[in-house]
Amino acid sequence: MPLKLVLVLPFALHIFSCKNKEEVSSSRIRVIFDTDANNELDDQHALAYLLFNQDRFEVEGVTVNATRSGGGIDQQYQEAERILRLCNEDSLPLLKGADASFIEILPQLDSVTYDGKDAVEFISDRAREEPTKKLTIIAVGKLTTLALAFMKDPGLVSRIRLVWLGSNYPEPGEYNLNNDTAALNFILNLPVDFEIVTVRYGKPSGTDAVKITQKEINEFMPGKGPKVKTPVTGRHGGTYRCFGDYSVSLFEHIDYHSDPPSRALFDMAAVAVVKDSTWAGKVVIPAPLLVDGQWVERPDNSRKITIWENFNKEAILQDFRESMAKGAKG
Repeated sequence: MPLKLVLVLPFALHIFSCKNKEEVSSSRIRVIFDTDANNELDDQHALAYLLFNQDRFEVEGVTVNATRSGGGIDQQYQEAERILRLCNEDSLPLLKGADASFIEILPQLDSVTYDGKDAVEFISDRAREEPTKKLTIIAVGKLTTLALAFMKDPGLVSRIRLVWLGSNYPEPGEYNLNNDTAALNFILNLPVDFEIVTVRYGKPSGTDAVKITQKEINEFMPGKGPKVKTPVTGRHGGTYRCFGDYSVSLFEHIDYHSDPPSRALFDMAAVAVVKDSTWAGKVVIPAPLLVDGQWVERPDNSRKITIWENFNKEAILQDFRESMAKGAKG
């Protein structure tokens, strides 16, 4: 082989490798995960699923909020921290968001310190970091922290794609929605890219249909995920060296519904449809408003939002299993 070719070939391979890595990085979805992590068990599985799919997602951080179940902001933070440690991702930024409600926090929003400030400022900073590439917020609790961020920095509306797990739309009710309806209405009136991943309790068209049984968890999850050097103490006691074993514990300490007894992985399904939009159907509608707990349609509203429904349970759960088996950063 001629000397010039010998010298040029490694350099060319290096350039190709760097270019390939840049293309992979640029194709990943920038994400912040906003969660009430200590509420049930779907938040934890959604976060682990997200972290085990970093060939598709560029996870920039996790923010936590407090809803009516699962304790205050400190307990929500501690549970999110457990999951990050069990997934070998404890170096990711983890920040406290809103403990109280949007209406309760608004009067203090101009103070030097206000409820949710760390997460609000983090979201704002990250959204403005790459102006040519929108930041996706996958929100799986109340919308308080996001509403505060938009109130504090209105310019964020053009820089964020907000995907929220919540509501039984077009029917009323649902846990995340009921935790802060004022925050939801505020966002419904903003020109932000807003997508609602429906819950629809008891109906086959919502994420409530993406259910998994304790038997399936016990058969598949033990040992799944990277093994951590320092054991992590679970919220129900015991120590764990991988997320899979902690998953089994979470399913041991939860109530079950439907026949056969199972739990819906609502939040994990929200992450799944951001990963692959073909795993659900979506419709674009004029943004409604929630008035006295009921949806009020506004057919002439030029502001549009996206509604996700009819989730492909089999495809989503199969990808969940494959991701848990892979259990490593892409």
